[in-house]
Amino acid sequence: MFIKIYLAMGKTKFEESIANGPHSKLQSYAGHWTGNTKTWFEKDVLADESAIAGEIESILGNKFIRFTYQGSIQSKALEGIMTWGYDLSNSRAECSWIDSFHMGTGILHSVGTATADGFSVLGSYGSSEYTEVWGWRTEITLRDEELILTMFNISPEGEKAKAVESRMKRA
Repeated sequence: MFIKIYLAMGKTKFEESIANGPHSKLQSYAGHWTGNTKTWFEKDVLADESAIAGEIESILGNKFIRFTYQGSIQSKALEGIMTWGYDLSNSRAECSWIDSFHMGTGILHSVGTATADGFSVLGSYGSSEYTEVWGWRTEITLRDEELILTMFNISPEGEKAKAVESRMKRA
């Protein structure tokens, strides 16, 4: 019964969202992108700057987008995948992220909100090696045909520091 109600209600909500809501915004990111990524391991100390290239594609009937990208960090190859969506039932943005450097063998799950020009989500990470949990905020925006992906490390005390910033143009 839940599935039938959700489909009946969800279809209308989804059609509205794809026409002029969060799903429309997600679809506007689709395409091939190239640009530059900066990485910081310490607050305000740039550790790396390198090229990035990737593709954002719509998946599963325009419900989600997947960003597959390649680059490097400190001269070592880097690749990653982000999946973005907007959960209409809970009115929240969602993202999952894996990559070959930052995430190790983990998957970062984040939730958040739509913003005026994109989405902002917050996740957390930690390890059995240390008890403190750190936050990781990811923002994706599209301004003047520039895709900006910014990630912030958030200490257990709440101090925020920019960790990654990718600025890309359509290829």
